[in-house]
Amino acid sequence: MTPTDHCEDALTRTSTEEQWDAIVVGGGLGGLTCAAYLAVAGRRVLVLEQHDWAGGNSHVFRRRRAYEFDVGVHYLGDCGSDGVIPAVLAGLGAGDRVPFRELDPDCFDQIVIPGLTLDVPADWDEYLARLEGVLPDDVEGLRTFTAICRAVGSEQRWAMLTDAELPEIVAGTAHVQAWSRRRLSELFDHCGLSTRARTVLAAQSPNYGMGPDVATVTTHAMVTDHYLRGAYVPVGGGQMLAATLIEVLEAHGGELRTRSRVASIDIADRVATGVRLTDGTSLTAPLVISNADYRRTVLDLAGAEHFNPRIGRTTREATMGLPFATVYVALDRELTRRAEANIWWYDHEDIDELYRGLYAGEQPEDVRFLFVSVASLKNPGARHLCPPGHTNIQLMTMCPPGYRHWGVEQGPAEGGRYRREPAYLAEKQRFTDAVVRAGERVLGPFRDSITHLELASPLAQERYTLSTGGTPFGLATWGGTGARPDTATGVRGLYVVGQSTRYGSGVTGVMVSGIACAAQILGRPLLAEAHGGTVFGDPGRLPARGAGWDPLAVSRGAARRNARGLARVD
Repeated sequence: MTPTDHCEDALTRTSTEEQWDAIVVGGGLGGLTCAAYLAVAGRRVLVLEQHDWAGGNSHVFRRRRAYEFDVGVHYLGDCGSDGVIPAVLAGLGAGDRVPFRELDPDCFDQIVIPGLTLDVPADWDEYLARLEGVLPDDVEGLRTFTAICRAVGSEQRWAMLTDAELPEIVAGTAHVQAWSRRRLSELFDHCGLSTRARTVLAAQSPNYGMGPDVATVTTHAMVTDHYLRGAYVPVGGGQMLAATLIEVLEAHGGELRTRSRVASIDIADRVATGVRLTDGTSLTAPLVISNADYRRTVLDLAGAEHFNPRIGRTTREATMGLPFATVYVALDRELTRRAEANIWWYDHEDIDELYRGLYAGEQPEDVRFLFVSVASLKNPGARHLCPPGHTNIQLMTMCPPGYRHWGVEQGPAEGGRYRREPAYLAEKQRFTDAVVRAGERVLGPFRDSITHLELASPLAQERYTLSTGGTPFGLATWGGTGARPDTATGVRGLYVVGQSTRYGSGVTGVMVSGIACAAQILGRPLLAEAHGGTVFGDPGRLPARGAGWDPLAVSRGAARRNARGLARVD
């Protein structure tokens, strides 16, 4: 089939240079995935990204001409031969352009609480056996818990990949229906689990930025099942994903423009007509897909008056996932630790207490939770991460929502200044020291070997992604328990993709939201077909990658590919 066989009546061609078939606001992986699928279907697509390069939470940054740090891609689940992300890429004709390296299936995550260490394997049966070994007083409850989560995760994945009609999907997702509107804490109660068992089972909950009293069973089950199908890293780093999608977009006639911030989405009579940039430029298109923060899309870019009143009210009252702070560390030596597994470290055994403090706005003197990712162990020998013999580490911890504890009153997305404010700088230094102290409790002393140390606070996250409150996770609550927006908005021609949609947060969730949005627009079950082997894009159009090929340069877009100022890592 040709890329346009299935969409001849989808849109009407426009003729002038500054008119487009579709405009995508924001160059995160959700927007890029949707843009790439529309482009291979023959649409003329423009992606507008306010940052220097596209990628959103998957982008990387470089320091000292020696180190490259991943912002958000620390590991991915379900990237084997039958995996979801490989299927999304393969459907674009780019399945061989992002290789994935599987982390140790015997232990890809290590959970550490006082007196207990659990090596998490990529297998549900072995996972349960190890849980029973470290929590012998909770055996019956653990069996019930894992059986429910395993069934819910499996049903959700099947429903995502199938092209079945709604009645068949309903019949095949009994566990999802039973638990989709119930909190994780309710399942803990149902299983009669101890505080210690709850902490171990929810230890990886920072993967979705919500505590057990907020997250639904389906959210937890989907993420857990995702990783128990195998944990992977993209060879070459997270920027490989964005760069590959951009190559597909450009090869099929689309365009990425970086340093192009959208000020408003134009809507007339509940029909989207285009966008206006902060420099005053107006661009028209019958389709606008927003990969921007959902609250900003509805309340600021578009305006709540254009939506159903319930959507405006629900969005104003919505809460966001918790923000993260990350300390990026480079050492001039290798660690004595050789295991590549991520470490989920807690200095206590009551995770509910941790979340209660965070939701209450408490930023403690000492860091009580840490996620440790040693990138140089996951991609051994990768020259772009660090020089031989050095170590590249990310130390991450959750923060309470809001700006007050960082010494400022307003976030950067609203024009607030923070980077040179004395109160912010003092708290940034204090918090960095607290994270490093916790990191040394986990990894042993390393302070004397540091060659680069840098903290990215939630305000930095907000500055670069314009996410509400600086969270990478999108909406936590939106109306009823478990409710999240779909990609259609009720405004004709306006769609949303990304972390806040019903497809979930994380790299897989946002990429699935992108292909699901394109499927709604084109009227075709793209993911089911791509997973079944259909290739919509033309691999022959994709550019060759020479010896100097740089995914970060590609992610600037063709017009700025050779712009000055991009640090290289030799």
